Amino acid sequence: MAEFTWQSELAARPAGSPLLLGSERCWLAGEVVAEMLAVGERLAGSHVVGVLADNSPAWVIADLACQDTGLVHLPLPAFFHPEQLRHALEQSAADTVLTDQPERIGALDLGFAITGRWQGLSWMRRVVEPAELPAGTAKVSFTSGSTGAPKGVCLGADGLLDTARAVQERLADLPLTSHLAVLPLALLLENVAGVYAPLLRGMTVHLPKLAELGWAGMQGFDPAALDRKLHATAATSVILVPELLKAWATFLLKSCGRPQDSLKFAAVGGARVAPELLASARQAGIPAYQGYGLTEGGSVVAINRPGDDGDGVGRPLTHAALSVENGELQVRTRAFLGYIGQPSPAGGAFPSGDLASFDDNGHLHLAGRHKNLLITSFGRNISPEWVEAALLAQPQILQAIVTGDGQAALTAIVVALPGMPEGVLGEAIARANAGLPDYARIAHFIASPPFTPANGLATGNGRPRRQAIIDHYRAALAALHSSEESPMSFYDTLKFETAQARAHLLSAPIISECLQGRASLDSYLAFLAQAYHHVRHTTPLLMTLGGRLPERLAWMRAGVAEYIEEEIGHEEWILNDIAAAGGDAEAVRNSRPELPAELMIAYAYDLINRGNPAGFFGMVFVLEGTSVDLALNAADRIQTALGLPDGAFTYLRSHGTLDQEHTQHLANILDLMTPADQADVLHAAKVFFKLYGDIFHALPVEVAACN
Repeated sequence: MAEFTWQSELAARPAGSPLLLGSERCWLAGEVVAEMLAVGERLAGSHVVGVLADNSPAWVIADLACQDTGLVHLPLPAFFHPEQLRHALEQSAADTVLTDQPERIGALDLGFAITGRWQGLSWMRRVVEPAELPAGTAKVSFTSGSTGAPKGVCLGADGLLDTARAVQERLADLPLTSHLAVLPLALLLENVAGVYAPLLRGMTVHLPKLAELGWAGMQGFDPAALDRKLHATAATSVILVPELLKAWATFLLKSCGRPQDSLKFAAVGGARVAPELLASARQAGIPAYQGYGLTEGGSVVAINRPGDDGDGVGRPLTHAALSVENGELQVRTRAFLGYIGQPSPAGGAFPSGDLASFDDNGHLHLAGRHKNLLITSFGRNISPEWVEAALLAQPQILQAIVTGDGQAALTAIVVALPGMPEGVLGEAIARANAGLPDYARIAHFIASPPFTPANGLATGNGRPRRQAIIDHYRAALAALHSSEESPMSFYDTLKFETAQARAHLLSAPIISECLQGRASLDSYLAFLAQAYHHVRHTTPLLMTLGGRLPERLAWMRAGVAEYIEEEIGHEEWILNDIAAAGGDAEAVRNSRPELPAELMIAYAYDLINRGNPAGFFGMVFVLEGTSVDLALNAADRIQTALGLPDGAFTYLRSHGTLDQEHTQHLANILDLMTPADQADVLHAAKVFFKLYGDIFHALPVEVAACN
């Protein structure tokens, strides 16, 4: 059997057929073959060729030429910081670099000099003693892993082709004709499964610049750009990491959009994928299927597909021998030759570090990383990936890391989905906690900016670097743990304990529409009408409360009097807003409230007269807290959308400001209550969130119909 070369493989295709489609031009099969030959000749005398460049056909041509000429290819991720780049170039003894960022290579002062240009890339060379690499090394992939110094994984060409052929075989009957490379080509997953496998089955590969796909460095990722590019290219397959899938699915569901009809297969890997995320993506129309791989295995070793799908990471591919020993997954392929600077392995199975099992259908299931296992101070063993999956199943949470080894309770470091209003993280965590046993629930959380390769808190494929994140927040975590014996204020406890109940209110369609500037005038007027009916009872309720307070709560009367003084006449503000917005204020004054508002008012009077009057502060907490979180933002969005005058928003804007001032006043009152009274406030707050939420859920809202 003749030795495989990419030149002969691609030369078998019609010379005029499109092969690699970049941002600037389309490369035909014959042009790619000719350019590979030219580049191969120019590389003569090189040993290790580093490529530090954006996605492009030139990147792929250089990669294929290296394989055909027996040179070692060193993909250099653009997100590597200078010391990681230095480490990779020094460890591999790279003597040639092709780059669109020559200044970064020059700044390392490693002796590289520009010797020419090729396809928009600078050609840089140096003289250096070759490194000792395992025999047969065709590619060195430096993984950012869990430490700052990346580890060089040496891979053989035959093993990489095994992976590509196995992926091709697994998906052979799917109608795939073109692939859109969404991940950086320096990531082995995209390099092997997104370039080699499609080329082997005769597909074209779209290779736009990463910025055109929505990659924005420290600013995160723009899913709208990805969606536009998919529609423009009509690609049939993509590879995504969970973070990108979540952002895209959320974008589609919010915008009522659908993915390009041509898309038939979206592989998802690089990190754990929550079942809820897959379900959400499929609801949005994305044909998402989870897979699993590791650099030492030559990338993908298992994958789900249409017709053979499950809740694990899929059926093992034919090139990989997978087994489980003492709960840990062992992987054997021909790809892994060893690490730079370490003795070559004996050829046996590679311990993956992943806890795994197989089901009766032969599908692989993962249960977290062996080394990540947490043991709480109560002796409970907890896989953090399990808890993280529950957190990531919440649409509002983009990234999460759970820690708590040796502690009494768990802490989450979480990143909110861009555009989410403040306060959503607590509610999302409460919902996740509801599905977890007591010992695995999150007791504390730290809100973080996104974990990205650029800030060193994520790997190139978007997987959070657990230890780096924990180290980054070590001081904050220590402060949380040192304060565990000192209970938080009751006001903070109230916010945490009512987060799930509050989520009912925030899930009302009219709130989402208002915050996105899509509410109609009728919806706004309907809101003001119901607000009038409950606000006009605020002063009478407070007066009734003052008269019903028992002697043990007499200290509250001064505070209640302050509330009464500030609340008198606010219902008239609402009527003025209605008139300014073009509504009939007198008709509202003389109308009856809708049933949800009437029930909330009745419950409030009943609570004061029949129950514990202190519980009424549960209503104060709900109304003021909601106002602080939403009123000012909602007023701005509604006014922009409807073009109404400032005089139509005195209620929302004044309450949004006043209630911020009331927060500390309320907190002081709550902290002075007895535990029994506080318990009644907590119960009442949960009830009022339900009743107040029902008012919002009953409001009419015009929602654009989804396609």
